[in-house]
Amino acid sequence: MKNILVTGAGGFIGSHLTELLVEKGFNVKAFVHYNSWNKWGWLDTSTVKNKVEIITGDIRDYDSVVEAMKGCDTVFHLAALIGIPYSYVSPQAYIKTNIDGTYNVLQSARQLGIEKIMVTSTSETYGTAQYVPIDEKHPMVGQSPYSATKIAADQLSISYYNSFNLPVKIVRPFNTYGPRQSARAIIPTVISQILNGKTTIKLGNLNPTRDLTFVKDTVNGFYQIAESEGLFGEITNIGMSEEITIGNLVKLIAELIGTKVEILSDEQRIRPDKSEVERLFCNNTKIKANTSWTPNYNLKSGLTETIDWIGNNLSYFKSEIYNV
Repeated sequence: MKNILVTGAGGFIGSHLTELLVEKGFNVKAFVHYNSWNKWGWLDTSTVKNKVEIITGDIRDYDSVVEAMKGCDTVFHLAALIGIPYSYVSPQAYIKTNIDGTYNVLQSARQLGIEKIMVTSTSETYGTAQYVPIDEKHPMVGQSPYSATKIAADQLSISYYNSFNLPVKIVRPFNTYGPRQSARAIIPTVISQILNGKTTIKLGNLNPTRDLTFVKDTVNGFYQIAESEGLFGEITNIGMSEEITIGNLVKLIAELIGTKVEILSDEQRIRPDKSEVERLFCNNTKIKANTSWTPNYNLKSGLTETIDWIGNNLSYFKSEIYNV
């Protein structure tokens, strides 16, 4: 890798990945969603914003995607709609962004002869665990419109590898958390409510389990998979191979902050019954066998850094509003 494009570079994971790639010495283009205010998402506050070429466009527009990819040998494709609740509101938006957007990247890469395409998947594609830990052979089940579009994007990517020998690798992170994550996610939701003085926390279902990976470990996984000599045409999980219930996660966060909270069930935060993914627990054997990836954070150290960051940036979070 020498010249890299990161789509979704202004987002949560994308901004951290962009910083890591700059630190590794690569020439990086950052593809961010076009807007008339020239807002670059989290790259606006990043120390590397003057070290990357910022390109504004829309992942749904083939013209802007192929233009952005010119001159690159590697593409990390992260641009997507990821909020599960909003996928119930507007499934078509997810189809256009997640499926059509991935098509634009794949077809552009085919046209331009890109040497490596890293497509971002999600553990939500597995649905509720049918066995644990979940390895890459686990069936994929679309339990939400969001997960269905990511399954489609993954399969489209594999089809381009099989049909056109396009050098695609699919990166499948489990639940990533850390600084800059949207308030719609469980960990920022809990932390921001507590730090805003709430003693009663509004949440949805407390019983599902999640396998939580700190964002710096996740993006290092992206990098390690990209650097691997193999894994083309394959899916590779990134996760800790640990699980915790949402209820116990809330208790741990409250403990680290040094307070006690009461949990109030909020109906609008509860997924439809058949859409709730009850258990996610990663098998990370493949990434460890094929790369030198190893996590540097455990759950407590990652949460502590996240709490500190949210505490210093609390104005970003409207904790009284449920973020769909």
